[in-house]
Amino acid sequence: MLAAIRRFFDERGVLEVETPILSHAGVTDPNLISFRTGLHRPGRANDTAPLYLQTSPEFAMKRLLAAGSGSIYQICKAFRDEEQGRRHNPEFTLLEWYRVGFGLDDLIAETDALARGLFAERRPLGPPEIFGYRELFKERLGVDPLDVDFESLDRCARSLGLPEAAELCGHDRPTWLDLLFAHSIQPQLGLDKLSFVVDFPAILPSLARNKPGSPELVERVEIYLEGIELANGFHELQDAVEQDWRFERDLQERRERGMFLPTKDSRLIAALETGLPDCSGIALGLDRLLMMLTGAQSLADVLPFPIDRA
Repeated sequence: MLAAIRRFFDERGVLEVETPILSHAGVTDPNLISFRTGLHRPGRANDTAPLYLQTSPEFAMKRLLAAGSGSIYQICKAFRDEEQGRRHNPEFTLLEWYRVGFGLDDLIAETDALARGLFAERRPLGPPEIFGYRELFKERLGVDPLDVDFESLDRCARSLGLPEAAELCGHDRPTWLDLLFAHSIQPQLGLDKLSFVVDFPAILPSLARNKPGSPELVERVEIYLEGIELANGFHELQDAVEQDWRFERDLQERRERGMFLPTKDSRLIAALETGLPDCSGIALGLDRLLMMLTGAQSLADVLPFPIDRA
């Protein structure tokens, strides 16, 4: 699988790169928990520099893009605390790539081409399907995710057998949407083909840019196969001011939740200020992809050393 991926990008002239696993900055996203460690400087016992194991190589790769690298990809280890289960391992393998000059449609086409090649001999995939996030909610839950009230969200959750949702989600609209999507929509996506979900609400932006002419949406895509999320991609945000504001908003949410406050990545902001080229990028979980390729039911079936045996 790894050899086929490298051939795919080599044929397209995409450069393979390496970036650090350890970083002085952590991810601010409240839904991601970084592993923390520290550098003990020689001869200075009381001087420890905090370091983070990266949840993805995204920030460092964008710094390379801003420095003029051109289109790049990376196969690397990533780490996320508090993630363990049949489809999660705290240490996992990511394929992440960025294509300069690509819009989201180009990225979708390239991702589908990569997947079709990998699956061709084992289980050929049908033609891909593309759905709008908003349309999926309207069709399958009968609500508009952009303006639905919390009472209607609660009714949807109760109809799905989730009476505890109101207590879990409160008045946090992104959490409501994620919960309902995961329980009602996601299981029906990607049946014998890749499903691409696009045009996410602006309240679920991650690092995607706003959609021109539709400020209520962002140019983001998630990819599913057999109801399992495989990848998350964006037409990348280039605005340093907007990115810094999103970091600060994340940190404020962490404060309100009583979470640890990581050091935000000021070097990424500086790189965006120098100029990130117009590009789209995506991160694809290779352990999950291998699970799908082999028909395995759990990551433990494809990982030589899952965390319990590491």
